[in-house]
Amino acid sequence: MDRVTVGTGAVSFDEVVAVARGGAGVVLSDEALAAIDKARAVIEDLAASPTPHYGVSTGFGALATRHIAPELRAQLQRSLVRSHAAGSGPEVEREVVRGLMLLRLSTLATGHTGVRRETAELLAALLTHGITPVVHEYGSLGCSGDLAPLAHCALALMGEGPVRTADGELTDAATALAAAGLTPVELQEKEGLALINGTDGMLGMLVLAIHDLTELLKVADISAAMSVEGQLGTDRVFAPELQAIRPHPGQAASAANLTTLLRDSGVVASHRGPDCNRVQDAYSLRCSPQVHGGARDTVAHAASVASRELASAVDNPVVLADEGRVESNGNFHGAPVAYVLDFLAIVTADLASIAERRTDRFLDKARNHGLPPFLADDPGVDSGLMIAQYTQAAIVSELKRLANPASVDSIPSSAMQEDHVSMGWSAARKLRRAVDGLTRVLAIELMTASRALNLRAPLTPSPATGAVVNLLRDAGVGGPGTDRFLAPEIDTAYQLVADRSVTAAVTNVIGELA
Repeated sequence: MDRVTVGTGAVSFDEVVAVARGGAGVVLSDEALAAIDKARAVIEDLAASPTPHYGVSTGFGALATRHIAPELRAQLQRSLVRSHAAGSGPEVEREVVRGLMLLRLSTLATGHTGVRRETAELLAALLTHGITPVVHEYGSLGCSGDLAPLAHCALALMGEGPVRTADGELTDAATALAAAGLTPVELQEKEGLALINGTDGMLGMLVLAIHDLTELLKVADISAAMSVEGQLGTDRVFAPELQAIRPHPGQAASAANLTTLLRDSGVVASHRGPDCNRVQDAYSLRCSPQVHGGARDTVAHAASVASRELASAVDNPVVLADEGRVESNGNFHGAPVAYVLDFLAIVTADLASIAERRTDRFLDKARNHGLPPFLADDPGVDSGLMIAQYTQAAIVSELKRLANPASVDSIPSSAMQEDHVSMGWSAARKLRRAVDGLTRVLAIELMTASRALNLRAPLTPSPATGAVVNLLRDAGVGGPGTDRFLAPEIDTAYQLVADRSVTAAVTNVIGELA
């Protein structure tokens, strides 16, 4: 989609991906603008009141007891944003920044934050023009929301701080805004707080991770099917009647995929008869639906949490426009999001772990059922795929470290006013690394299984798995033969997984996978 309209309701997963990753523009609906205007009227009434109101006419956090005079309130907003734009470390990816900007805009559009329409419209314009503030790796405790990352974005609305243009050029915000014909805003009462107090960074990364893992779960079924096939395993354990007696939905979907992927396999058919002496396959083959299915159900749970968060207005204080009041709350705490981010890191690590175990079986002549050691051309002279498995093992070990939960940690801040925090941003950052690692592990399993299937000739793979073998070969990932420079082939396989070519090759033959 080229443009996303942000209204008073939740943006969808697809809209988040379209704006964050696809560069789609953004416009606010008339309904959203009306809600924004209504909430702003409440803020202006409270600002004129002699009674202090938190976030409107007071300081923030541990400094909330100070009443701020009207002539100092614009300075208060500037000071808030500048002081909170305190990130450090590597620059965060463009898609993450665009995602958090869209989700902050979505909260502004609900009419519960009290910003002016020109402030919300400028945020939408930055997204449409591809102007991306520079946000840094470190700075968020996940409570009160992703303060530092969002403050760097708010800084750009003021015409300050570094940004990147649509073509990736690094410049200052004032220059980028002027080039796009945009005018910076001077923030008024409540606006600075409304722009920085949300879970938008961690939520955006959660949505992107769910989008990626949904695809990688299909790839995991494909690579598992190729491993079962290449190791002369049985498909009988994937029968639907066996899944029905343990009715986890993810398990049933994964088993159905494996059955479909292995249909019409000459390799499987070759040992299906009464002469087969294989009683049970190893757990990494036989239990693939149980592990992949558990991961699927976990992703589904995370998606339900993300959906609720997308429908939320996360700010403090919030404007209750119909009642004409502003109330403090704790909705900015990132715990619900942080928990599922950590949960996804666990299942990501375990998906990679079982894939690595399937790969390792191919390389051991005692377990690979007649294939050469390490699938080498001349074992001893050639090492085959020995070190490709080392690479897998190194990644899996890293993923196990990344599975250590961030959400159980809490370091008090703001003079003990903010004495329990979620660390959801940190959970999201490590999940992004984990998803990338899983992509690489599955790519190496596909490489290994495809070589094994070539070595099973003249037996033929199934139409679905054969399509993946052909895809890899056509892209330059070689089959059996003497040793060669493996790193470029691993990278090619990784790209084919990441850009969805692997699943496309399969679905072109057998239709969509579950």
